[in-house]
Amino acid sequence: MAAAQWRAPGVWSGVANSDIPPHFQRYAGLVDESEGFQLSLRTLEGLPFKASLLEGVANVQCQLRLTLFDTTYSHFFGRTWKSSPQPIMHTHGQPAKVLFNQSVYFHTPLNCAHIVIIVEVVAIAKKREDNERVLSCGFGILHLCGRQKSTPDTAKGQNIKRLSLYHGTPRALLHPKLQDPIEKNTFMTLIEGSTIFYSFSSHPPLMEASHLIPENMLIAGSETVPGLVAPSKPTSNILKKPNLMKTVTCYLDKLSLQLYPTLEKFEEELVELINADRLLKNDQVSDGNTVVIQERRLHVCVHNSWCYVQKPQVVVLIPGTVQGKSRNLSKSSQKTSLVLRSRIQLTEMVKLPMFAIVFHLEYVFSSSTGADGKLSSSTSSLENTAYMQILRWAVWNPFLGSHASDVTISLHGGPSPNPSNLLVYKTPSTDMSSEEVKQVESGTISFHFSCRSDKHADSNAELSDSTKSGGALGSQNSSFRRKTPDASKYPPEQMLSHSQHSSSQYLTTGLPTSRTLLRQVSGHRTSSKMTSIHQLSRSQQSSYRYSATSLPLNRTLRRQFSGHRIPSKMQEPRGSIDHIPFDAVESHAIEQLQELPFTPMQAPILTLMTESERATTVTSRAALAQLHAVGFPEILDDNNELATVIDPDELSNFNLQKEKADRLQSNEIILQFLAFSREPEDSSQPGSIYFTFQFYRFSPVTTQQLQLVKLRNSQKKTLKFTPFILIPLNKNGTGNLDSPGLELKFMVEPSYMKEGEQRRFMQYLATQTLQIDVWDAESLLLIGTATVELKYLLRQGHTAVQVSHELPVITTEYTPDVPMALANITKHGTVKPYGMTTITKGKLHMRLGNVGHHPKRTAKNPIPVPESRIISSQDGTSGFSGGSLSTRSPKKLSALNMYRAQRMVDLDSELASVLFSRARIDNFGQQDLDSDADILRKRKLRRMMAVRQLESGVDLKSKTHVLTKHEERKHHERDLQIINAYRERIKSESISRMLSQAITTQYTLYATLGNAEFFEFSLKNPYSVQHTITIECEHPELSVIVNSREWKYFKNLTKTLTPLEEDMFHVEGGVQSPQLYLRPKETVYIPFKFQTFSADHSIAPQGPADGKLAKKNIIHQQETNPTTKKIEVSFKIENQKPIAILQVNVEAQPYVIDQTFRFYHPEMTFLKKSIRLPPLHTLSGLTVQSPNAELQINVRCSDFNIICETKKVAHNEPQDVFLKVACGPSPEVKKFFVIVYMDPWVAVPVQIWQFYIHSMQKIDVSCVVGELTQLSLVLRGTQAVRKVAAYTSSPEELQTTPSDVFLLPPHTVKDLHISIRPQKEGDRCLYLNVVDVDFRQLVASWLVCLSCKQPTICKAFEISIPIGEGRGSNKRISYTNPYPNKRMFFLWTNRPDLLQYKEDSFELDGGETYHIGLRFAPGQNPGVEEILILINDQAEKNEATYCVKITYQ
Repeated sequence: MAAAQWRAPGVWSGVANSDIPPHFQRYAGLVDESEGFQLSLRTLEGLPFKASLLEGVANVQCQLRLTLFDTTYSHFFGRTWKSSPQPIMHTHGQPAKVLFNQSVYFHTPLNCAHIVIIVEVVAIAKKREDNERVLSCGFGILHLCGRQKSTPDTAKGQNIKRLSLYHGTPRALLHPKLQDPIEKNTFMTLIEGSTIFYSFSSHPPLMEASHLIPENMLIAGSETVPGLVAPSKPTSNILKKPNLMKTVTCYLDKLSLQLYPTLEKFEEELVELINADRLLKNDQVSDGNTVVIQERRLHVCVHNSWCYVQKPQVVVLIPGTVQGKSRNLSKSSQKTSLVLRSRIQLTEMVKLPMFAIVFHLEYVFSSSTGADGKLSSSTSSLENTAYMQILRWAVWNPFLGSHASDVTISLHGGPSPNPSNLLVYKTPSTDMSSEEVKQVESGTISFHFSCRSDKHADSNAELSDSTKSGGALGSQNSSFRRKTPDASKYPPEQMLSHSQHSSSQYLTTGLPTSRTLLRQVSGHRTSSKMTSIHQLSRSQQSSYRYSATSLPLNRTLRRQFSGHRIPSKMQEPRGSIDHIPFDAVESHAIEQLQELPFTPMQAPILTLMTESERATTVTSRAALAQLHAVGFPEILDDNNELATVIDPDELSNFNLQKEKADRLQSNEIILQFLAFSREPEDSSQPGSIYFTFQFYRFSPVTTQQLQLVKLRNSQKKTLKFTPFILIPLNKNGTGNLDSPGLELKFMVEPSYMKEGEQRRFMQYLATQTLQIDVWDAESLLLIGTATVELKYLLRQGHTAVQVSHELPVITTEYTPDVPMALANITKHGTVKPYGMTTITKGKLHMRLGNVGHHPKRTAKNPIPVPESRIISSQDGTSGFSGGSLSTRSPKKLSALNMYRAQRMVDLDSELASVLFSRARIDNFGQQDLDSDADILRKRKLRRMMAVRQLESGVDLKSKTHVLTKHEERKHHERDLQIINAYRERIKSESISRMLSQAITTQYTLYATLGNAEFFEFSLKNPYSVQHTITIECEHPELSVIVNSREWKYFKNLTKTLTPLEEDMFHVEGGVQSPQLYLRPKETVYIPFKFQTFSADHSIAPQGPADGKLAKKNIIHQQETNPTTKKIEVSFKIENQKPIAILQVNVEAQPYVIDQTFRFYHPEMTFLKKSIRLPPLHTLSGLTVQSPNAELQINVRCSDFNIICETKKVAHNEPQDVFLKVACGPSPEVKKFFVIVYMDPWVAVPVQIWQFYIHSMQKIDVSCVVGELTQLSLVLRGTQAVRKVAAYTSSPEELQTTPSDVFLLPPHTVKDLHISIRPQKEGDRCLYLNVVDVDFRQLVASWLVCLSCKQPTICKAFEISIPIGEGRGSNKRISYTNPYPNKRMFFLWTNRPDLLQYKEDSFELDGGETYHIGLRFAPGQNPGVEEILILINDQAEKNEATYCVKITYQ
């Protein structure tokens, strides 16, 4: 290990550790992805040295030293980590032990099998003369590829491994005869009886602080890392969960750099020396080429004294002559400065003495063949050689010394150590110079400094008054040094040596900003061609191989310096804003900007509960007569009697007490989908449909494809809408007309419910509506949504009930950015936002029923009822009783305290693989092989054995059998030795695991989405002394309730009668690790809360269910297959020993969806919506509060990447929920849940909403009503050939070409032409889907956003039509051809249902007049309608538009 002391006078001084970089060839082809690791060193069992070495010495301690090693190139790299010396513990009858219990962390991109960690065991002994003796006792080889995945701490204790030790010292690995694989080398001998217990796993949390720690640097968790919050205790592990310190953003403006004596003379001398050095290397006197300066760069970055915390910013400097007109530079500095026109922003600065800003001045040179020393215009730029050199460097800490805004610091050069461990251009000789000249002779850099605190950093460390002119100029002379009052806080530096030395006076390597330097060196050593600045900054190279890792700076500072100030020559521009000094406003609070009341532009979307009153209508008698004749299945009770028919108009009041007193507590909910009526009646779409919905807590249901079949002998005069019978289709597309309709059954059995859930289910039926989405099975477009009230399924004492509904299928269109109409939110159904239109797309004929059954007395998997929410370790739920023999019969023993003997091979895969691999090797010659050559070989061997037996007269088979038995016995003995060694190895682990199970208490809770589960754990101090208990739980969903008010709320909610204590916990280590004080033998109750917001966001492919659903599809509630989640809580005393362990087994239960929202939005954009809550008295599950109580509404989202919030409003004001969702690529569908709470502690949800966000490609179209607009869309092929077809949500307005099924080749681009003719003005959206017709899969989808304008009205007419006339009214209007030549004209109207033309087109000569025949349909209801008559040319462009206002009276 090498180190060097480098000093930035005036601002920063200290020691820098230089880690050895990896082998340069190791970085070839490496990916820029580092991975964090954690190595936990537990115990050393068995001393690796003889007891004779302990004679005459005292206080022998052991130490572990870790170093990274590359076995391929026999190369040590990184730094050697040393553990703290630990004493040796001797126990009679057992091998000596050394307890380390230390964790080492590091991150590296070298993730290959040839990178290992060398673990060296060192004995530190003190002789009688008090002299220390360090002895290397052995080493082990730990491979990185043998790590475990990231696991919790509780699981890491079960993955403890053994590391064998070898004789010798790790220096032996550099011997050329020790080649990879090292373990199989004959020179490597194991140390018997000496083993290190460890665990090694990946550690992803370390990557949060990877920018603060150099790569391949081994560091203990108790070390102080600059930039991380310091540990509260010496034994704390800050790298277990790194906590970053607050950062500030720094700005560098008006940066200029002066080189002396002048810039021209400095660069002239530099070019001469560079050219002379080039000729000297090439052994030439002159070659006609010269060296010219191509670019002047400045690298600026932040260093934390260990490494660069971010990639250096590379900026280009311009000589002062270019800035000749600038007012910021005086005339004396125009020709001697390098200036920067832009601002430098540094975002990773931390207010610590170890953080500093590092500057590197770099020049880019190139060879030129021009005689004048410039680039020749006739020479290609690619033929010129470009290379970089570092000329000067500087380091400055803005938070040490005087805080000045205008800063001037001196530059440094020469072969002295520097932050990046690079060779730097020489500095002028200062032997004859004065102290003042020494400060500026190497050059200076000046800039204006300012900073802004991020994350509300403290203001006391901000800059002082900006009016202080001049900066702190560094100096190496003592006359320029001054100590600060807090300089004594920093300990003295740890002086190390530096092994690298420079042989050149002025040549240097390029600044190694990343690992790209080593990769470039591994590929080639030649100079790169002249490239751009971005390319050159990533291809740093040098003639000298030097350390490629940035030189870590000093970790501790002892002194700081500040020199005399140089008067700033830069003038402040007029009108600039002065930086207010924080010293002047320390006693006054900074004024906070006040937020004004603001109404969001998103129009609130109403829940469907306001539509429930008018959403259900009774089927007409004529429709019932025709549907009854079809032969739908009847709903029968247990006595095969028809269920009682419920009339929705007559039944209005329900008594839940009747439901509670009913003997038939088991409910069989039946949903029958009978028929569907299209609207308008003459529409041919849809041809087939399917449904999606979710009932209660059952899984979401997607039905199969249902064909629409017309009723036999249907009379259109009888029904307003002709119903179509729904016929389920099989997978092959065929259906059975004799089995019409689709029937689904849901069995709600109390045996599979939790306590009190039967009452909540009845409440669900009484208050909720079932939301059914109706889809077009061919186009996969949403037709609309039907809602049906479930309160009619309450049987009210009947054995079975049924009710028939004719449900309108409604689709809702929203116009964006439309304000909300003012109305009273408490009045039912009065809130209507502008721009929200509902369109009825059809009628769904359904029959619902509820058949009562006697509940089952037993169930296969009933949900146990928790007798108490108080858990105690003495209630028999512990993991194991201690291992003693039980006197009870095996039938009475429970599975918790009984173990069945098992084969060791079945318990450990590692042992099984060892035995199996050896058996395969031993029995390879006796295995029966299937090849013909082996069969022939065996036949020849048998013949040879028979011939030898005849010749010798001895039975060879019996002799072979004896030898085989002997070999088999040897193999068995060897297997027994392996098994015995394995048993000894796992004995301690098994005992530790058994002891942990003895203090482990099991508790199972059944959790639902968003519902807080409360319980208390009774913890007793088993010791006779007091202890401070630390509660450790890594799972974020299980937490300790530390707030006494929250604890009291949950105790009242669950009616738990246990003592409550104020200020019971100490939360210095965070809410996840609270502490409490326990007296001797004291018992306390610790409150816990489990609450999960994670849900299954997986979405089934859009389309009908694949396969055939049974006619009676019975869905049981226990088929949900809950997943079990195990959470472990440890209660530890001061020495980290657990006194109790609580294992919480969480089984997720399904949840009730109150409402489903579905939105279509452009891809890769943000969806911003506002959802308005329904009136509060309509919400189910709302806890009744006092009228004076302040209502507090909280929302949570199952996806933490979605912004979901509410704002506090006044009483009786409407409450909105705001959403902001990032949409993905088309045709992705995002699913998430929003949970609404109305209690202060977010305990019980009152609403759970389900959201589907469909991402679609967006096309904006500006068009005119009645005119034809044609566009072309790009359709990309997939990986396979597909037969696709295009479907639109409005075939009357949007048509596609091709309109039929067409072939989409793979990996190709095909044009899809669309024609748009809107029928009404305004902004709205149409949907276009491209569907695979064979597999019913969505291939592509578009959101066509129309912005339609009204055409110019030429003439207006007004007529009146009486209501009731069956024939309507016939009229005519005249139109004259305004053109001199013959033209063809086409007629079109926006209301084809109210107006029909006699002829759709006509042809006129120039100036000729034509009478257009009009036929108006009769009116059904009084009102006023406006109809447009559009006359278009052959290009479908509008020639004239007439408006006819019709009054129906």
